[in-house]
Amino acid sequence: MSTVQQEEQINDLAATTVQQAEPTTEKKVNKKKLKKKAAAATTGTTEATNGGGEATAVAAKKKKSSKKKKQQTWPEPTVPISKLFPNKQFPLGEIADHPLEINNFRKSSPQKAAEDLLLEETLQEARQAAEVHRQARKWFQGWVKPGMKMFDVAEAFENKARDLVEADKLKAGLAFPLGCSVNNCAAHYSPNAGDEYVIQKDDVVKFDLGVHVNGRIVDSAFTMCWNNKFQPLLDAVKEATNTGIKTAGIDVRLCDVGEAIQEVMESHEIELDGKTYRVKCVKNLNGHSIERYKVHGSKSVPVVKGGPETKMEENEFYAIETFGSTGEGWVNETDNCSHYMRDFHTPMVPLRSQPARKLLQVINENFGTLAFCKRYLDRLGEERYNMALRSLVQSGLVNAYPPLNDIKGSYVSQFEHTFCLRPTCKEVFSRGEDY
Repeated sequence: MSTVQQEEQINDLAATTVQQAEPTTEKKVNKKKLKKKAAAATTGTTEATNGGGEATAVAAKKKKSSKKKKQQTWPEPTVPISKLFPNKQFPLGEIADHPLEINNFRKSSPQKAAEDLLLEETLQEARQAAEVHRQARKWFQGWVKPGMKMFDVAEAFENKARDLVEADKLKAGLAFPLGCSVNNCAAHYSPNAGDEYVIQKDDVVKFDLGVHVNGRIVDSAFTMCWNNKFQPLLDAVKEATNTGIKTAGIDVRLCDVGEAIQEVMESHEIELDGKTYRVKCVKNLNGHSIERYKVHGSKSVPVVKGGPETKMEENEFYAIETFGSTGEGWVNETDNCSHYMRDFHTPMVPLRSQPARKLLQVINENFGTLAFCKRYLDRLGEERYNMALRSLVQSGLVNAYPPLNDIKGSYVSQFEHTFCLRPTCKEVFSRGEDY
């Protein structure tokens, strides 16, 4: 449903409510509208009669203006998303009803429609971030290929997203570094300076990128492979993620979402080099709620049964992400950390080290509580910061997030989308033609 259609629905509902409550008031409202329309028509006629040339000039100007409306460039998008939608009405995400019978009243409730309108500014921020993600990844998926250095790949994808969102410190930008996790590495790998890894044709790579506008984060991930033998693994995880999104809704228990995901994921198999593997959920990697400037909110969405009975609530944002593996379905931390994030709760503590204090100021000004990596510090011109960064981690002010790996020789796939549990419906912001 388009934004215009939603507004028409809300107006119709509101009009019906008014008519049922105060019929005479509705008639007065209609008369006023008719008078306004008549006045506008009269004004238009007068202008056409008394100043035909002026009216023609105005019409010509409008026509010229419409011709100047910016269009995106392809195959590489170069026009910032805000310039494509100057009225700030960004593309609506995928709309779905909330599951459970108790929610059936929502899509026809005038009250819930009115509550929806209160979220409009927040929703538009998420839609803008989502459109940035969609257009950046559309270009990226057609560009990236085996033989490229992962460092260059990460820089290219991130810079494209920065350009499209018009990155400006905490106002808009990347919510966390691009995850480029390869094969048995499930998450949190992004190349540091000097990393010479080159993508291979038999690699299975998870690309996980977050984009934010005013702290409203859209977290979305996809997996790419260049050998069709891995496609069944990707299909299994994609279906499991879509099942989780379909199951999610207001008053749905988190444990029920996890159980639905596991049932679908583990119904799939993949044959690799003559051996059949049952696709396993990576049990210790979960989806999560998302809060402003906080990519991992207070609620965790399991991918297996037996999770918490906590319920999802109205107006909450979530990222459903599932990981399917041919290995053990369990990941452990490894070395060579690239991801870091300012702790959301730790208060300021005294720092003796002047370099650590200086680095913390840089982090606060540029990232706040959003994740960053060493490449981002390099990009800002920071040098010899490793000891200062280590000091901030030891103090508890900054958390380190090392790469997470399943057993060697296994393959892991990931798909993820961000959505909001709106009062009237569920809106999946990051949905696109690709996944």
